[in-house]
Amino acid sequence: MTSAVIDAHLSEEHHGPAKGIRRWLYTTNHKDIGSMYLVFSLVMFLVGGSMALVIRSELFTPGLQFVDPAFFNQMTTMHALIMVFGAVMPAFVGLANWMVPLMIGAPDMALPRMNNWSFWILPVAFGMLGSTLFMDGGAPASGWTMYPPLVLQTGDAFPFLIFSVHLMGLSSIMGAINVIVTIINMRAPDMTLLKMPMFVWTWLITAYLLIAVMPVLAGAVTMLLTDQFFGTSFFLAAGGGDPVMFQHIFWFFGHPEVYIMILPAFGVVSEIIPTFSRKPLFGHDSMVYAASSIAFLSFIVWAHHMFTTGMPLTGQLFFMFATMLIAVPTGVKVFNWVGTMWRGAMTFETPMLFALAFVVLFTIGGFSGLMLAIAPADIQYHDSYFVVAHFHYVLVPGAVFGIMAGVYYWMPKWTGRMYDERLGQIHFWLSTIFVNLTFFPMHFVGLAGMPRRIPDYSTQFADFNSVASIGAIGYGVSQLLFVYIVVKCVRRQGETATDMVWDHPKGLEWTVPSPAPYHTFDTPPRVTEGATFH
Repeated sequence: MTSAVIDAHLSEEHHGPAKGIRRWLYTTNHKDIGSMYLVFSLVMFLVGGSMALVIRSELFTPGLQFVDPAFFNQMTTMHALIMVFGAVMPAFVGLANWMVPLMIGAPDMALPRMNNWSFWILPVAFGMLGSTLFMDGGAPASGWTMYPPLVLQTGDAFPFLIFSVHLMGLSSIMGAINVIVTIINMRAPDMTLLKMPMFVWTWLITAYLLIAVMPVLAGAVTMLLTDQFFGTSFFLAAGGGDPVMFQHIFWFFGHPEVYIMILPAFGVVSEIIPTFSRKPLFGHDSMVYAASSIAFLSFIVWAHHMFTTGMPLTGQLFFMFATMLIAVPTGVKVFNWVGTMWRGAMTFETPMLFALAFVVLFTIGGFSGLMLAIAPADIQYHDSYFVVAHFHYVLVPGAVFGIMAGVYYWMPKWTGRMYDERLGQIHFWLSTIFVNLTFFPMHFVGLAGMPRRIPDYSTQFADFNSVASIGAIGYGVSQLLFVYIVVKCVRRQGETATDMVWDHPKGLEWTVPSPAPYHTFDTPPRVTEGATFH
């Protein structure tokens, strides 16, 4: 190492970050990388949301209005891929990067250079995916599930789709390895596993899920690639392959993926509700076991997405009952959140409002999931708008509200400034009203028989679709208020935040100054019984 490099390194170590663009390109600091993940996620959220508005504008009234059916299908596919892999997952990785070291008393993530790499792969992956919109044949239009043989008709965009999915998976695996190594090896000396906060626990479980299932997706899309370009017939019936096999492989990844997107939100909510109820989390250990049970069960329920493929009766029964079993640990979590609030001295700041909406609306999504788990009923629900309503209730008031709750909760610790509480509450109420206006009517049109992924529909579905489209536009516009609130806070406009920020929150992250210094915990902190939720 040259003396100039050593001097630069020491300068960063002791005097804060490098200046200008070099800080962000080369940084190995967990706070910088967490911030980059969160900003990237917000940009992707707005891009994916604008695609959703194209979809809902087309569906505002019957008939073809604005876009042709081929482009409509491209928007549907790109919206899903960008929201799942570009918005929700990077946001939770950003929260993990920022908060896990602070919560366990670690000075940084365990593998900082790999941390930098795992982020910078993402803009390349999504740049590649976005470029497919300008290629001959357009962007992928097969749905985010990429089912063959339809996906093999994609055109020039096909290899770019496959490579971008590989890069997204690579980024996720590297991030997950980093989280696991950090949590296992770098906790403060007195922090046993069961003393860890719930957000850390849910991320540890999520990271193991990521490592288990991302290679499965990589294998599935690689087989698609070889079917297209190298003469194999994994999924082509004409060559002796089986397209249903792809569904089995994809959903073996896809169902744990749903829990990858919701378990960290469980962790965020489990941090917020005790703080604003001014009580310890009710049943901390049972919450850990429930989250672990959900993760285990997520591997043995994948074929409930495939009840209409001609599955044998014994298979239908197994996957139906296994799916229903997931309701038990999920119910334990909801019970524990309610138990935490019971007789607590509750206040309703913005993070708590989002957490409460999460509990109520995620539970609605869970109930419709139980309906979909019933094999004979699912034959009616399958590929209808009822399914769209179900998974959006899980992912928008679930995962997205969980992310927003976490941002409002920890942003004063990140920036040293309080967000505008009045604007935050307005953002909450607009989001909650419009999210229900958007997705609740979809239950009804789905039960009435409206298929999903169609650009036109019968007039009998017109009224509810108009309501849903108005809700979607309202929800989308109200997120610009969220951007304004965040930018205002980041630009240090607002009241100065105290170190504790909230009224006696528990956890090591509240023992460091606000804003959190560039380097924290040079010496490992001591964990007292009162420093954690347990």
